[in-house]
Amino acid sequence: MLLKARTEPMELIALRHLNRRMELSSENKFQLWKMEKGFTGEMIFDRMTENLAEERYIIDDLLLQVNNSYFQLDKVIIAQDGVYLIDVKYHEGDYYLDGDKLYSVRTNREYKNPVIQLTRSETLFRQLLQNLRMNHLGRATVIFNNPEFTLYQAPMDQPIILPTQINRFLKELNNTPSKMDDSHKKLAQTLLSLHQVKNPFSTLPHYQYEQLEKGMHCCECGSLNTEIDQYDLVCGKCGTHERIEKAIVRHIEEIKVLFPEEKITTQIVYEWCNRKVSRRTFLRVLKKYYSPVGKTKDVYFE
Repeated sequence: MLLKARTEPMELIALRHLNRRMELSSENKFQLWKMEKGFTGEMIFDRMTENLAEERYIIDDLLLQVNNSYFQLDKVIIAQDGVYLIDVKYHEGDYYLDGDKLYSVRTNREYKNPVIQLTRSETLFRQLLQNLRMNHLGRATVIFNNPEFTLYQAPMDQPIILPTQINRFLKELNNTPSKMDDSHKKLAQTLLSLHQVKNPFSTLPHYQYEQLEKGMHCCECGSLNTEIDQYDLVCGKCGTHERIEKAIVRHIEEIKVLFPEEKITTQIVYEWCNRKVSRRTFLRVLKKYYSPVGKTKDVYFE
């Protein structure tokens, strides 16, 4: 039973928006690329676990805090034989382990060892259960699920599942009897209640409203080279058509992500979209999809 489905991280969504409207540094571009790749890998593994049999509770993308320390778990599977704490990595290419350090064979660049990260999460999860006076066995596993990934010098005693081992891992999990009782249900409900919505690790580049390029971007390729053709927003780069009403809502949500403290008014949406259509059209869409707050000229929408 899936109790919490995965959603796109707000940091990833914000970086996509900023990448369309400003020149990101090479560091932020790499951050965006890495987050896109990581999210792709997590979604692929989600699909692989959709049809697990028996009784299990599944919680995706869980952010918890214990003793003033935060830790994130890509997937938690609560089963009769224990709580599976799974970290998904979608690395591509050849890598090797040298002691506790992970390196790319091609570039010799050092990467964070996910086993060390997961060991920390496992320790904090155990502390959390102790604080809650709950007795469950934690089973931490790092899953590398990119078929183009190879890891050399991997110790056999490490909690690592390689691409060629995933189907076997899931088959063994599927064949393990699992019946839930009240303690499992209580654990699942407690973890959901403790999930932290705001990620303290989020690191966005500094930006201001004035420095971002204004306009309406294509829903497919992200290009700001768009024009209005009757009732559609048309991309001059890839030719995609999108109903103007839908496009306006998409851009209002973009403002809400990048400027959460900003009041959504007809004027700010009009400016953000670079005056592509009339204020009347923006006001009509705002009234249709959002709730007005206040009256006359001071009205804004939520």
